[in-house]
Amino acid sequence: MMDLTMPRTALVPRRFRLPAADGSILPGLALALGLALLALALQRAAGIPGLGPMILGVGLGIVLRTCAGPIPQTGPGLRFAMRRLLRLGIVLLGLQVTVAQVAAVGLGGLVAITLTLALTFVVTRAVGRAMGVDGRLCDLIAAGTAVCGASAILAANTVTRGRDEDVAYAVACITLLGTASMLLLPLLAAPLGLTPEIYGLWVGASVHEVAQVVGAAFAQGDVAGQSGTVAKIARVMLLAPLVMAMGLMAARRGGGSTGRAPMPWFALGFIAMILLNSVIDLPDVLRQTTGSVTTVLLTVALVAMGLETDLSRLRAVGLRPLLLGVFATLFVSATALVLILLLAA
Repeated sequence: MMDLTMPRTALVPRRFRLPAADGSILPGLALALGLALLALALQRAAGIPGLGPMILGVGLGIVLRTCAGPIPQTGPGLRFAMRRLLRLGIVLLGLQVTVAQVAAVGLGGLVAITLTLALTFVVTRAVGRAMGVDGRLCDLIAAGTAVCGASAILAANTVTRGRDEDVAYAVACITLLGTASMLLLPLLAAPLGLTPEIYGLWVGASVHEVAQVVGAAFAQGDVAGQSGTVAKIARVMLLAPLVMAMGLMAARRGGGSTGRAPMPWFALGFIAMILLNSVIDLPDVLRQTTGSVTTVLLTVALVAMGLETDLSRLRAVGLRPLLLGVFATLFVSATALVLILLLAA
């Protein structure tokens, strides 16, 4: 018989419980949401291609933490944003992708994108470890370069479990280098003799953030822009398999057959949303609304991460991870171009 004297929270599974009254999520969540909305407003006002609200959000969070220090009573809400809201945002990201969009890249393009992603991740991890970069930070830089910048870093950290400073460093590194790619690649299209379609595939397969891909691809016209956007969508779809593979690698490092893989259930939700979006013709209003909600959720998560980041510890990481990011960016650009010319041209 059920013990009626038990507290009601005892009847709720632990992972679904909210913090107790003495650890309310509201102060931290309200602060993160307020800064996220400010980041969205600043991004719209600036109108700078490649400067996304997530990047501004983590910057605002770090600035406030540096100026004001740890803000009392915000910890539970910030952790809630970095875990629960982050996973929900990644799941909803799947509603922006369809199987048909991925198929439009063509078999050769898909093979080139997949090989580029796999080689970039594996080689970046190997070079990072040879350089003496911390393994968790190395994995985050590899994931961000291989897939889709800040979103991939956040997703990868659910299994890598790096420090907030590792995440902030990786996001800053990938953002800086992705912006450089966005500005430089359009200048190389004509000297390399690339058609608009091939140039778009190259940008979509190598530039980090979605916004940066759009900026670089459309710089060479609508055909290149559409090709680059579709290629980037195909690349984003590979985020779920990569995170699952990282979970299995984390389990092996934790003790082989006795290790337990931190199963990224949100990755399965991401795939489920892609399939749902592919078999059901969702209204444009719903798709646009979920896209906006996704951006807000991921921005709130990154703001929270910035608010939890100690800049003095970030500086202590040094320049080697930045050099690793430079290598990874050059590697993904060169590898993508070679494979696309061989397989998709």
